[in-house]
Amino acid sequence: MNLFQDKNGNRLTLSQALGKIANRLSNYFLDFELMILRWVGHIPIRTLRHAIYMLVGVRMGRGSTIHMWTNFFQPKNIEIGQDTIVGNNAFLDGRAPLIIGNHTNIAAEVLIYNSEHDVHSEDFHAIEGPVEIGDYVFIGPRAIILPGVKIGRGAIVAAGAVVTKSVSDFAIVGGVPAKEIGERKNKNPRYSLGHSRLFQ
Repeated sequence: MNLFQDKNGNRLTLSQALGKIANRLSNYFLDFELMILRWVGHIPIRTLRHAIYMLVGVRMGRGSTIHMWTNFFQPKNIEIGQDTIVGNNAFLDGRAPLIIGNHTNIAAEVLIYNSEHDVHSEDFHAIEGPVEIGDYVFIGPRAIILPGVKIGRGAIVAAGAVVTKSVSDFAIVGGVPAKEIGERKNKNPRYSLGHSRLFQ
C-alpha cells in the first residue's frame, strides 16, 4: 500500500508529496492575503487602499486609481501604468503577468483572467497566459478578458464583451465572443483621465 496519493488516486513519492504539501501551505497563505485584500477594498480612502495594494506587490504608476471593491489574485504579478483607472468591483488576475498601460480606463465589474482550466485534459488542470492591455484603452462595464489576450493601443472593448483573442490597435470589439465591430478614429490620443474622487 502506498501512503501518498494525489486527489485522483495516483501514487506519489515522498518527494512529490512534500512538494504538494508545501504548495498547499503556500496557497493557504495566498488565500489569507486575498481575504485581507477584499477587506481593504472596502476602505473608502483611496490613498490608504493604494498604499496597501502596493505593499503586497501591485505596481501602480503615478496618478492611477483602483476603485473600491476590486478583487485580486496574485497581486505581485500586476502592473498598472500611469493615469489609469480601474473601476469598482473589477477582478485583476495575477496568476500570470497582467500588464495594464497608461491612460487606460477599465470600467466597473470588468473581469480580467489569465488562468483557466483545460477542459479537454484528463485532470482538468489550469493553463495560464499573460494578459497585456495597451495605452489609451477603454474596457466597458462587465467585459471579460481571458488568458493570453493582448489588447492593442487605443482599442475599445464594448460593455459585456467576452474577449478570447487579441485585439488590434484602435479596434472596437464587442459581443460574445468579441469580434471587431469598428475602428477608433482618433489614432493619436493624448488625453489624461485625471484623478478620481477621493472616496471611490
